[in-house]
Formats: sequence, structure tokens, C-alpha cells
Amino acid sequence: MNNHVSSKPSTMKLKHTINPILLYFIHFIISLYTILTYIPYYFLSESRQEKSNQIKAKPVNSKPESAYRSVNSLDGLASVLYPGCDTLDKVFMHAKNKFKDKRLLGTREILNEEDEVQPNGKIFKKVILGNYNWLSFEDVFVRAFNFGNGLQILGQKPKTNIAIFCETRAEWMIAAQACFMYNFQLVTLYATLGGPAIVHGLNETEVTNIITSKELLQTKLKDIVSLVPCLRHIITVDGKPPTWSEFPKGVIVHTMAAVQALGAKASVENKPHSKPVPSDIAVIMYTSGSTGLPKGVMISHSNLIAGITGMAERIPELGEKDVYVGYLPLAHVLELSAELVCLSHGCCIGYSSPQTLADQSSKIKKGSKGDTSILKPTLMAAVPEIMDRIYKNVMNKVNEMSNFQRTLFILAYNYKMEQISKGHGTPLCDSFIFRKVRSLLGGNIRLLLCGGAPLSATTQRFMNICFCCPVGQGYGLTESCGAGTITEVWDYNTGRVGAPLVCCEIKLKNWEEGGYFNTDKPHPRGEIIIGGQNVTMGYYKNEAKTKADFFEDENGQRWLCTGDIGEFDPDGCLKIIDRKKDLVKLQAGEYVSLGKVEAALKNLSLIDNICAYANSYHSYVIGFVVPNQKELTELARKRGLRGTWEELCNSCEMENEVLKVLSEAAVSDLTETNQPLHLG
Repeated sequence: MNNHVSSKPSTMKLKHTINPILLYFIHFIISLYTILTYIPYYFLSESRQEKSNQIKAKPVNSKPESAYRSVNSLDGLASVLYPGCDTLDKVFMHAKNKFKDKRLLGTREILNEEDEVQPNGKIFKKVILGNYNWLSFEDVFVRAFNFGNGLQILGQKPKTNIAIFCETRAEWMIAAQACFMYNFQLVTLYATLGGPAIVHGLNETEVTNIITSKELLQTKLKDIVSLVPCLRHIITVDGKPPTWSEFPKGVIVHTMAAVQALGAKASVENKPHSKPVPSDIAVIMYTSGSTGLPKGVMISHSNLIAGITGMAERIPELGEKDVYVGYLPLAHVLELSAELVCLSHGCCIGYSSPQTLADQSSKIKKGSKGDTSILKPTLMAAVPEIMDRIYKNVMNKVNEMSNFQRTLFILAYNYKMEQISKGHGTPLCDSFIFRKVRSLLGGNIRLLLCGGAPLSATTQRFMNICFCCPVGQGYGLTESCGAGTITEVWDYNTGRVGAPLVCCEIKLKNWEEGGYFNTDKPHPRGEIIIGGQNVTMGYYKNEAKTKADFFEDENGQRWLCTGDIGEFDPDGCLKIIDRKKDLVKLQAGEYVSLGKVEAALKNLSLIDNICAYANSYHSYVIGFVVPNQKELTELARKRGLRGTWEELCNSCEMENEVLKVLSEAAVSDLTETNQPLHLG
């Protein structure tokens, strides 16, 4: 592996216990197989390593503060997918005309719902789902057009706000396309937000209409509707919920189908609707609000189009044969951008949810099929938390295998890791050893796109090996339309997020307090500043924060100060090495990255989740740990400790045992901080 790699194969290999003589014989067979397969492979294919070693981005001039650009956009940044398609309604119209009767949005039919009693007495709702029912590009266009017209009849005006508070589903995308067509400003809110955050977003944007689902209306909106005085119409995407007497006067509930019917009926007599221009706001996207009340990021049509132009360039051979599984929140810029990329290139989008994604998912009845088994997607976006969960589940299954099966899996895993590091493939291992693991996500995945948070090297390499596909790790923020960098598909190096996309450029700004400078050797380091058409308009009704995070240069180009610390490798790829807000100065004056501590420890099978915390009044970091019940119980059994789950969690002896496991993991991964970790 070349000098860009942050983790050597030897440090990520799985450990085995096998007779040394037998191991020697197996290694001899593997070496023989490698020699025989290498000769045709060498002549028939270009090494992935050769492509990986190519320069991917360059500074535009020789100054330390110079911006880096992709080698494919040195002469100018890309801003449009197709000539003349400078607004999102034009992009969809282009796709509709090109792919008219082809499948676009798919939803599985619910055949049956059952309540299943668990061993602990809890009741889980399980579903049996049928095949996917599909809407064509033409179907989606007609439904969106009629829905937008219906909203217009209900009083929605161009360039005014309308909110969507709904789970990821086909109706979400149809509603969004309607808003893009009619120049309504779509306010997006996470379905997981709490009441105060929802009220804040709805009142700040002064929406009169909100699009939601029957379940969210009954579980979340019902209790706060009276706190949103401007609200006049609620549109449910999946049928009308029961009425309740305490519902505020003046608020009317409609179904999406009824609004579409209203729009279809009136469309003949209606005058032409107002169309957007590139600088108009398309989306006001509220952040998750993890550090306080959520902020609304104003995203124009031109911002989103530039962002998806950059993303699409990193996905080779993207087209009609691809199938994308949509299950992440569409209120998140990663999922919205990914689906817009697919829509604009003729891909099918089949909808799912984290609870129904795979055969083993929590809402899928045992013996029935999860969504990926039916859909068989070729493209999938994921956040590290989901990939980490897949990694832990598979490795727990491996540990439960017979000694022979486990040894075979480990040898194949380590062999493939070595081959990947040399840029070679392993078709036999893929077909015979990893086929079953690959089938967990349908068996056809050709590219996994990862974003939203740092992905550990161990999990990335696991996904490469077991799912037999590249992991396109990316970096971007809501404020940059999710676009910043994405790794090339042939770049299997870990710990990096790739080169700048063709729609933007990135420079590093000195941060003296943290000791990061763009003149550092051997690699320039500093705060990541993103510039380009994908950089958004700022925060809604928050001029002070907009001025703090955004600026325009002398050429009128907008730039975003991310607060993340990065460094550029010699080939132009970016590494995220720290975050300004993530660094805590300890009592002795030493800086610790809490994100690094969490990333290093959360992959342990013993840990379901961990939160690291520190302040300047102490010389150590503490960890709030959510242990894995099965693993902790097994550890207690090995140590001869007994008790209820609560007693084990409160046991000082178990606390010390867990601390030993964490400390062992920290020795290799946290040497930079070299701080003792105390459990809280």
C-alpha cells in the first residue's frame, strides 16, 4: 500500500488460532493460487493501484494558501449537469423527457402487520411486505404537477415557505418536485426532531402549510399544532387520520390524493405558474439541532445543481441500469442529493427504512424478505453508524461459527486484505466466501457511498472485503449541499475523504491556536474552506451566523468556513484530522479530539455506543458507555461474576473489566492523546 494509507493491512487483519503446520500448508496453496491467477490478471486489467497513485487534485498556484481543485476542473468549476438545465424543475423535465416510461420511484406493498411478543414481554410490530410497486418518470411528473397546482389553489404563493415533516418515502420526493416546479420554498425538518425544535422551525419560517404522514401527525404534530399560529393546512401523504376535538380552529387536514385531485381538476383553467430562476431558494434545510436549536440553511436551485453535478462525476457508468435504495432521512442533504443524482441520470429509487432494510431488520417478520433482498440495489448511501452496526453483526456471526468455518473466513478475509492493498481482485473468495455476507444487502451493490461522519479504517476495509465493492467516502456539509470531496472508486486507501469535487475548490486556512498551518511539512494542514457554486446562501433569519461562517472573495465566489481541520496528501486527497469544536484543552494544556476517542472505541463488540467528554478542569477524558448486553454478559461469565443486567452495569468490578478492554484498544488507536480514559 502506498504512503497515503493511514492503516496498514497488518493492523486490521483478523486473528486466528490454527496449527502452524496446517497454516504453512494453507499459505503455500494460497501462494500457488496467487501466482497462477496473477499472470492473466496482470495482462487483462489495469492495476487499481496504478489508478490510485495518480494525482487527483492540484493547487491552482504555488502559494501556501492556494485552493486545490480536481485535475478535471483546473480550468473552471462545473456548475450544471446538462446545458440549459439551471433549475431543479428543468433537471426533472430533462429526465422525464429522456426516461419517460422507465421506473423511477418504488414502494413495497404491506401484505400484513402482526404484533410479536418478545421473550422479555415487550411487543414488537412486524410486517410482511410484498413486491415493489413502481411509478414511472411520467407518473411522478404528473403527480407532482397536480400536487403543486393543488397547493397553489389552497393559497400557497411562489417564493413562500411550505414545510415537509415526513419519513423518507416516494411521496416526499413527489412533494419536493412539486415545490421545485411551482417555486415554493421547501422547509425540511427531521422526523426525529423534538417538539421545541419542530415548533422553532415552523414558526421561524412562518409556514401556513405542512406536508406530513398520518403517524407523525398523531405522534408529534398533534401536541404542538396549537403553538404554530400561522398554520392553516395539514396535508397527510398516506390517508386522513381520525379527527380530534382539541384540534385548533382554522386548521384543515387534507390528504395528498385530495390535493392532487384538486390540482388535476383545475389545471386546465389555471394560468401558467411562476417558474424559479437559479438564484431562488429551493430548500430551507434545518440541521439536526444537536448543539442547540436547529439552523435553517438556505439552498438555492443553483447550489443543489452544482452539488449533484460534482457528486455524479465521481460515480462511473451511472445510468438506467442502476438501482438505488433510499432509506436515510430525505431531510438530510446526503440523501436528498443522492436521490437527485439518481433521478437526473435515470436510475430507479426503491424506498426502504432502517427497520425493514434487510431480512434481519427489526420490523421484518422472521422468514420474510427485507427490502434489499427484493430490490437488489446497485447503489447505496450509508452513514458510519449503519456500517459499524453491519460490521459488528457480521463479526458476531463469525465468532459463533464452527472452528473450521471461522478459520476459513479469517484466512480468506486476511488474504483479500493483502490483495486489495496491492490493487488486485479476488474473484474466487468473492464467489465462495463472501457471497453470503454480500447477500445481506441484496448481492448486487457496486458502490457504497458513505458520509455524515468519519468512517473508521477497520469498518471501511470490512465493507470493501465482505461486500466486494468500493466505499466512496465523502466529505461535505449541509452548508455546501453535502458536496466537498468523494474518494475515487478505485482508491481503496483508508482514512481519507478524496479529492475536491469538480464543482468546488478547497483551501486550508491557518489555525494558530490549534497549531495547524498550511506551510506545515510534509503535508499542509489547516481549517478546511470550501468555495464554489455549491456553497449555500447562508442561514435563514440569522445574519450574524451567516457572516461568521460565509464570505465572498473579490471575484464574487462564496466560501464556507467549515470548522474542520484537514491536510492534503501529495496526490491531492484530503484527510480530516480534527475539528475546532471537537478539540478540548485538558488541565495540563494538552488538546484531545473527542471524536477520535469515540471513533477508536465504538467498533469494539462490547460497545453499542460511547460518548466521550472532557473539560479543562481535569487531566483525563471520561466515557459514557452503552454496553452490548450479550457481550457484557459473556464477559461477566468469563470473570465469574453474576447478577441482573442492572447489577452488572453498576458493578465496580465489571466497570474495571470494561475499562481494561477500552484501554487495550486505546493503546494502538489513541497514542496521539495518550490520556487515561475513566468510565462515567
